[in-house]
Amino acid sequence: MKIDGFDLDEKVFVIAEIGNNHEGDFSVAQEMVAHAAETGADAVKFQTFIPEHYVSASDVVRLERLRKFQLSREQFAQLARQAKSLELVFFSTPFDLPSAQFLDAIQPLFKIASGDNNFYPLIETVAGLKKPMIVSTGLADMKLLTEVRRRIRAIWGPSDPGLAFLHCVASYPVPPEQANLAAIPALAREFPDVTVGYSDHTLGIDAAVMAVAAGARIVEKHFTLAKNYSDFRDHQLSADPSDMKALVARIREVSAMMGKKEKIPQDCEEALRGAVRRSIAASRRLPAGTVLGVADITWVRPGGGIAPGEEESVLGKKLNRAFNQGEVFDPADLG
Repeated sequence: MKIDGFDLDEKVFVIAEIGNNHEGDFSVAQEMVAHAAETGADAVKFQTFIPEHYVSASDVVRLERLRKFQLSREQFAQLARQAKSLELVFFSTPFDLPSAQFLDAIQPLFKIASGDNNFYPLIETVAGLKKPMIVSTGLADMKLLTEVRRRIRAIWGPSDPGLAFLHCVASYPVPPEQANLAAIPALAREFPDVTVGYSDHTLGIDAAVMAVAAGARIVEKHFTLAKNYSDFRDHQLSADPSDMKALVARIREVSAMMGKKEKIPQDCEEALRGAVRRSIAASRRLPAGTVLGVADITWVRPGGGIAPGEEESVLGKKLNRAFNQGEVFDPADLG
């Protein structure tokens, strides 16, 4: 899967999830984008919504908070330009259909939030824009995700912009014993045509790092300027700039350690090959003319002689000369 030229097969895609941690302050949003770039993250993500199309009018408290947190379309466009200038991928999660249509003009991919992974009108609207899609899987099971994939691919047809499922537990914060990171390889087995990643709601950065070892190719972590910025719940479970920088560094380290999905000798092993492999040798002092039997051979280091597994080329052969105990046989010495 590729996102704006970023190849997820080559490098884990790290997203600094700003979300609404700017709390409606555009200058803070700009500051957060700048700090995210300094941490080494690959992308910044926001949330875009029309409050009246997002929550019920009866939810007065939440509706008022969302109105305070809402950024304008021009402000999002400015943030997208800022991110691009800092070599960050910019995108925002739409929470309503008009917001999705607006975002199509300023971002190269889309994210569907966990709470909306059964909001099919939004999913199908976004799929119709024919861009890479990331779907968070909080609250979902395999049956629901199979249906999500079916609907998206039905709209995409033969084209495949790229689909990713992020393992996510939709709680704030997630207790460590319920992080369920084993779901990452399970998703990869169930959906081999989908890229798998992780959206982290645990405290700290350990789960996000371990997710890479479990196979995640996308890691999303909430991002804040300070964990005590306000009483808005997301700040406490978010990574501050220091945490995010450490997270990126550890993800790169773990990615390097993971290597490739193949079992082959590594370059650093080759210098040891001869020293640690074995050769077939005389088990005791053997005079010339000895016809070799099982009791006459042993296996010693280093390698380079007749290798284990080639005993049939030795047994029953006559020695052309005497051998000392432990001396490695050479085919030229066997008659």
